[in-house]
Amino acid sequence: MAGHNKEKRYECDVCGKAWQYPSQLEIHRRVHTGERPFDCSECGKNFTLYANMMRHYQVHSLTCSDCGKDFTTAQELKIHQQVHTGKKPFNCSDCGKSFKTTNELKIHQRVHTGEKPFGCSTCGKSFSQSSGLQVHRRVHSSERPFTCSDCGKGFKYSTDLKA
Repeated sequence: MAGHNKEKRYECDVCGKAWQYPSQLEIHRRVHTGERPFDCSECGKNFTLYANMMRHYQVHSLTCSDCGKDFTTAQELKIHQQVHTGKKPFNCSDCGKSFKTTNELKIHQRVHTGEKPFGCSTCGKSFSQSSGLQVHRRVHSSERPFTCSDCGKGFKYSTDLKA
């Protein structure tokens, strides 16, 4: 039984780190040698680990057939493709309105629930969307992001510039 307590250690002759298995040491040595033996057949990028190369390779196989945009996950591609199909599979149970993503549906449902999770720290006014709060904050600041190209005068809101 005494022999079971002793682990074989495979030590790196460069830095002294040790591993239980020789394959682990072999992979580690690539840190010192710079060896990247796994090449992507699509773009030529190389990797120290086969698993990393395979993970990378998915980028090439997840391309939108309509516009050529690449995605890292199948879910991202699926959501993106709704831009081209016009599909809106997420329906509001209160009014029946349809949305492309669950996040869009969640934001819409605040119309029905009255939820306003974005509050102004200056005056306490609340908004259902973060964009509403961002626009509101201009009330309390000197920010004037909309500038007239003729006279140079700045405005807090695009509607004021148009007027």
